[in-house]
Amino acid sequence: MAAAENGRQVALVTGGSRGVGRAVVELLAARGWTVDFCSRDPERVAAAVGELTLRYGERVRGRVADVRREEEVTALVAWTLAAHGQLDLLVNNAGIGRFGSVETLSGETFREVVETNLNACFYAIRAAAPVMIARGSGWIVNIASLQGRHPSPGGAAYNASKFGLVGLSEAAMLDLRPHGVRVAAILPGSIATGFGAGRGGDDSWRLAPEDVARAVVDLLAYPERALPSLVELRPTRPPARR
Repeated sequence: MAAAENGRQVALVTGGSRGVGRAVVELLAARGWTVDFCSRDPERVAAAVGELTLRYGERVRGRVADVRREEEVTALVAWTLAAHGQLDLLVNNAGIGRFGSVETLSGETFREVVETNLNACFYAIRAAAPVMIARGSGWIVNIASLQGRHPSPGGAAYNASKFGLVGLSEAAMLDLRPHGVRVAAILPGSIATGFGAGRGGDDSWRLAPEDVARAVVDLLAYPERALPSLVELRPTRPPARR
């Protein structure tokens, strides 16, 4: 992505206090970006802001937001625009995993997963897209999952949310690319973040959060004529299936 007129590039990352989101925030900040992020946990936001400010100064800011609530997502995007006057990159990363067999999964749990992993991304895209369209440029990167293409037992809620996110991302890409706005989804395999904790095993074979962050930044390096809209990212040597 070409540098903005004022030499500054501004990103907004949802779910940026830990895991993949935190890795994205750190890599962008290390490369000179101004980065805003959110989390719905006030303590995690405060801790992350304290740590990141020591390294990157006022170029990194955090805000508490529940991305399941459309009005909070709209306010989040407005907060970034009010402070910086531009938005060059939106990374929809906030997500949760709740797993269980479809006949035992509660409606409340299903809604929570879909509202966090899918609805929130729509709210953010809708809030950010007009600003990017007006400038004729911008990137929207949605962190999906390989489970957005490959269903798994116990994954009814998570699969539904990520299958939906892949569809949303591809449709948004078709809507926005005529305006110079590029949309991509990254579909990682297993990541060593503690996500889905409790299923046990050795994590050394899994992707690191930094691997996904690298994929985000690599997308930004493509020339304007090129748009990789779906990126699948797998561990090189997963355990053999038995």
